[in-house]
Amino acid sequence: MALETPIAFCIFNRPALTRKVFEAIAVAKPRRLLVIGDGARANRPGELELVDQTREIIGLVNWDCDVQVNYASQNMGCKQRISSGLDWAFQQSDELIILEDDCLPDPSFFSYCDELLERYRDDDRIMMISGDNFQPQPRTNNSYYFSRWAHIWGWASWRRAWEHFDMEISTWPRAKADHSLRSAFSSEREYRNWEPILDRQFAGEIDTWDFPWQYACWANHGLSIIPEQNLISNIGFGGDATHTVDPESHLANRPTTAIGELVHPPLILPNHEADQHTLENIFDPMFSPQPSTPKPKWYRRLMPTRKAA
Repeated sequence: MALETPIAFCIFNRPALTRKVFEAIAVAKPRRLLVIGDGARANRPGELELVDQTREIIGLVNWDCDVQVNYASQNMGCKQRISSGLDWAFQQSDELIILEDDCLPDPSFFSYCDELLERYRDDDRIMMISGDNFQPQPRTNNSYYFSRWAHIWGWASWRRAWEHFDMEISTWPRAKADHSLRSAFSSEREYRNWEPILDRQFAGEIDTWDFPWQYACWANHGLSIIPEQNLISNIGFGGDATHTVDPESHLANRPTTAIGELVHPPLILPNHEADQHTLENIFDPMFSPQPSTPKPKWYRRLMPTRKAA
């Protein structure tokens, strides 16, 4: 059965990974495929050929599908390319399932997103539906829980939520001055940890779009949906990645488990236990009960001079 929800597929210069994710998309047979591609960097010999090889994979669509492409002729970088590409994609559709070239989905990911996009279409409390689960065990007896964290390795959302996205996080100076964002954090210490990251994002020093998306979720009191089974495996950790450079990361190549008929939570409230685990083990190991736990490489690159409080 063909997938009715359009898929936005973000690609760049990794044809082998792109082919694997494309093959998973082909199984779902979406009726619409919106492809976002960055251009080659002028100072990277051979990258133009890789970009061309990657784009050629999209030509392998052999099912009834309306394919639209938004390809940059020059390199824009992760921050501008994905954000501008999603702006374009949400102009084409009110709701999207979004995959990057290294986010390999379980086949059940698509029907999971499709059902929840419909269920929460008009609920402004829900900003996105994630396919990622980083928990050590299930947190509920339901098929998913609600979270204040925006996991974007395979996700879905609506135009009405993306309209809150602001790459410049232009409201941050005012929110910082009047402390209006502090209620989005579980503790004063957590807020102090994220404050300098948001400062650097506002200053344009961080080349990523996902922190502004997380900020949009916080600023609008929005929640994410997190499945109780992991539905996405990030297969792109390594030296050719932009941010996920450590192949030994415990987040790399996580196994997936199919999700069956959905059991919906009775209440729309964040799961604080799950969110605390995410905080301590993914976003900031400084909050771990083991203070000596080293920070992940992405954190050290963002905050190279940061000292623990």
